[in-house]
Amino acid sequence: MERAYRLRTIPPYPFREIAALKAQKVARGERLIDFGIGDPDQPTPDFVMEAMSRAIRESRTHQYDETGHGYPEYLASIARHMRSRFGVELDPSKQIQSTIGCKEALVHIEWAYVDPGDLVLVPDPAYSVYKVQATFCGGAAYPMPLLEANGFLPDLGAIPASVARRAKLLWLNYPNNPTGAAADLALFEEAVAFARKHDLIVCQDASYVEVYYGDSQPPSILQVAGANEVAIEFHSLSKTFNMTGWRVGWAAGAAEPIEALSKVKANVDSGTFGAIQLAAAAALDRYAEWAPRLREVYRQRRDALAEGLKGLGWPATVPEGAFYLWVRAPQGETSAGFAQKLLEECGVLVVPGAVYGDWGEGYIRMSLTIMADDPLAAIAEAVERMGQLEVTF
Repeated sequence: MERAYRLRTIPPYPFREIAALKAQKVARGERLIDFGIGDPDQPTPDFVMEAMSRAIRESRTHQYDETGHGYPEYLASIARHMRSRFGVELDPSKQIQSTIGCKEALVHIEWAYVDPGDLVLVPDPAYSVYKVQATFCGGAAYPMPLLEANGFLPDLGAIPASVARRAKLLWLNYPNNPTGAAADLALFEEAVAFARKHDLIVCQDASYVEVYYGDSQPPSILQVAGANEVAIEFHSLSKTFNMTGWRVGWAAGAAEPIEALSKVKANVDSGTFGAIQLAAAAALDRYAEWAPRLREVYRQRRDALAEGLKGLGWPATVPEGAFYLWVRAPQGETSAGFAQKLLEECGVLVVPGAVYGDWGEGYIRMSLTIMADDPLAAIAEAVERMGQLEVTF
């Protein structure tokens, strides 16, 4: 039986292939140092697991969540967090939607708005879901190059008016995966103005907003005047609380796209497991005491890897946020070719930049979520292994 056209037109999910390659190497007894998929290697905090243990014994969590937008306790905790962290006031009944992690919400917001022939403005390089889902809906992705010379920020002024007229959504993702770049309010102000001018919705993927390294906290696009009419922002507890497998997050922002997302979800899923929502509420209520400790762990790893690569003479971009280093490949090497060389000759697993788009070619991504007994020692060993390569930048 032939598969549906929508499935035939999208590429394989790259991280599934990377995980399969890793499994093959490990099965052969090879010892890899894994800088691949960005899955936190530390456990979920005890206070979250304790809250989950209590919540799972509440009989109401064993039934469908018929609230539509999420448990009141969870929505209230999100509203408190957004007020405390960003100074943003939200109406939980209209401006917040509980989600099953962030990924499903990124998918479903495109299902809510993109028709065949529509365009979606997508950063390049970027998380593949933005582009793939545009194709899935019969639309197309228009790339916005993220160039090193521009701090890996999109140039909205370079988007032709004819393209902007056909666009339904404008995707942003800051702090950025894969480049580690951060954005200030100026970019978000420009994006909101662009959206108002061209009648489209800004979708800001804020999955990494709590992983940053300087004194300046990354902002929310909802801090911009008028954003509550044209913007929706996606948050996740995956990176902030080491909860990737729990699948819990939220969308917040303009009431109209929140309701559109909610309508899609009502026809696709039955909401996030209630006990997980209650555990997530407990997590957010202890954000201020937990998040700085998590950031310090990643800061130590970032500094160790960046300094190690610089010591080898490799041009690594030191990230302002997220937990990735975006590293230029040597002269004459493609991103895939260099990643293969690192794997075969050094036993170091990285992600080729080209999987994030055409403008990711010539780079590799190295994640700081290293599954090892001593991640700092693993970084040092990886640097030593990579130092044996003869490369020219």
